[in-house]
Amino acid sequence: MTTETVSKKSLLTPFNVITGLILVMGAALTVWRFGWGIGAVTNLDNNNPWGLWIGFDLLCGVVLAAGGFVTSSAVYLFGMKKHHAAVRPAILTAFLGYLFVVIALQYDLGRPWRLPYPFVVQSGTTSMLFEVGLCVALYLTVLFLEFSPAALEWLGLKRLRNLIHKLTIALTIFGVVLSTLHQSSLGALYIIAPAKLHPLWYSTYLPTFFFISAIAAGLSMVMLEGWLTHKPLHDKMSEEYLAQHDDLYFGFAKGASFVLMGYFFIKVIGIAVDNEWNLLGTGWGQWFLFELLGFVLLPSVLYAIGTREKNLKLIRWTSLLTVLGIILNRLNVSVIAFNWHLPSEMRYVPSWQEIGVTVFVCTMLVVTFKFIATRMPIFYDHPEYKDEH
Repeated sequence: MTTETVSKKSLLTPFNVITGLILVMGAALTVWRFGWGIGAVTNLDNNNPWGLWIGFDLLCGVVLAAGGFVTSSAVYLFGMKKHHAAVRPAILTAFLGYLFVVIALQYDLGRPWRLPYPFVVQSGTTSMLFEVGLCVALYLTVLFLEFSPAALEWLGLKRLRNLIHKLTIALTIFGVVLSTLHQSSLGALYIIAPAKLHPLWYSTYLPTFFFISAIAAGLSMVMLEGWLTHKPLHDKMSEEYLAQHDDLYFGFAKGASFVLMGYFFIKVIGIAVDNEWNLLGTGWGQWFLFELLGFVLLPSVLYAIGTREKNLKLIRWTSLLTVLGIILNRLNVSVIAFNWHLPSEMRYVPSWQEIGVTVFVCTMLVVTFKFIATRMPIFYDHPEYKDEH
């Protein structure tokens, strides 16, 4: 068997074949969307102007990228130096998450060349969307700078790398402030729609709900990412990273348990303040309890048990359960429980093209993460900077 044959076989893996098909499909859908307009590929209308591309690609994408500010603040601001090996993977995930959120948003907005328009032509400073857009743009810049030392080490640009490395604390503080603003502001967007969002999900506390759940999502995503990358990228992980692996899980699981329990109680307080107890006996109430009990209270208890019994397997599966719960919550607020009062024939259901674009964007994120993580010092320290944390 020739070397060329072996090389071709190594490329024709199930992952590469499936990824290639998705990328081809996504390229075709991109041409379709921008060539024939948003109406040609979506089921959006005047009653449902926001759909899957906002509910999942934007809201879920932003909250699942919260591991960046959670991990960096834990290590650099709260002194959890023993977990420093987890910072770069978390920052990379957050950077790519926000980057592809912006890319995905262009499918919904169209006219990508007008992306900077609100900032440089006609700013709408009284709009909540302006605040969200500004914070996301600034935080994406912060994440790029936080990630750049790894890229600069790979490129051998020592002087520029050392300069940016000195800004670590300032960038971390700025990132936490920006994350606090836009994570909560995404919830505030739905405060203006009390007649459209179901009362069990609508609350004046939505900004608080979104921010606290983002912390739980960030902690859980760091653990889930570590689990999913442990086997395929094991050869790229340093002994130091692997040695910190278990302690990171136990520490983050403990923190996530407390955050989820706090989130559970403020959700209950929200129901009490609005006196919506009677709605819990309805069909929508059962769906709300399914989310609250199955994806908030249960993971909190499971994280606590996993931490107490040092059960890594339980913690890993609980991180997946928590992430799924956060996704369910964002979809409930933005799609499922939105326009709940409309007859079924007028309710929004995403088209296959919308789903295809979402799968395409997520696949590009995974491919980009793998490309960077296999080439740059993400899961290990560069030999020339081993003593700098």
